[in-house]
Amino acid sequence: MKGIIFDIRHFSVNDGPGIRTTVFFKGCPLRCRWCHNPEGQSFDPESYTRINKLTGREFEVREVAGNSVSVSQVMGEIEKDIPVYDESGGGVTFSGGEPLGQPAFLMALLNACAGKQIHTAVDTCGYAGKKDFEQVIPLTSLFLFDLKIAKDEEHKRHTGVSVTPVLRNLENAAAAGKEIIIRIPLVSGITDTGHNLSRLRDIAASFSGVSRVDLLPYHSTGICKYPKFGRSVAMDCKNGYDENRAEKIKEFFLEKLPEVTIGG
Repeated sequence: MKGIIFDIRHFSVNDGPGIRTTVFFKGCPLRCRWCHNPEGQSFDPESYTRINKLTGREFEVREVAGNSVSVSQVMGEIEKDIPVYDESGGGVTFSGGEPLGQPAFLMALLNACAGKQIHTAVDTCGYAGKKDFEQVIPLTSLFLFDLKIAKDEEHKRHTGVSVTPVLRNLENAAAAGKEIIIRIPLVSGITDTGHNLSRLRDIAASFSGVSRVDLLPYHSTGICKYPKFGRSVAMDCKNGYDENRAEKIKEFFLEKLPEVTIGG
């Protein structure tokens, strides 16, 4: 069993409880206009050019985003950090891209982690087949579940796919009694409109398994990555998100939810 990943990050503190190892799967079915990880979009390995600077000189380096790896190779990296998980209450987070874009590989890794009693989190956009999603539920300790836009027409316009399977899978995870942290990107004029935030708040508040909502303000760090992969930026916004606006949205969500953070 092999899959394609583009990074493994050790000692992560923003992808679930404790100190974690985050495995980034290659490939995503969405094309969010504000995406800051273009290296995770394609399901295939991609070559790109990186500019290195040394002693005042610049030179190009060709690199590849995405490597084919086996379950045992990934588990070898994960198991290095088991003492850290035990000490901090951490574990492994499968992220991307979209981990459910490679469902068989994800299931194999989740089963391997279960055998080692490692806490698992799946960071997902929720867009996956019903059967694929239901298979991972029993083996997942925590879902980091992205919610972007509630209205189907608007979701299609800005991400390229329907929100219907996203909401269905969220409901199924909640019905199974899983802990869920909902993550909402704050993108000016797109995800932070009054009607969208009201609907997302109602959705989040309707599930008892939602332990927290993380508001993720848009940042422009991904803009410089797109030319490396021969792609144009879908939303060229060079300014960060307004901090005061983010705080007001946090207060709005706290009216119905017990815990809300900015930035996760």
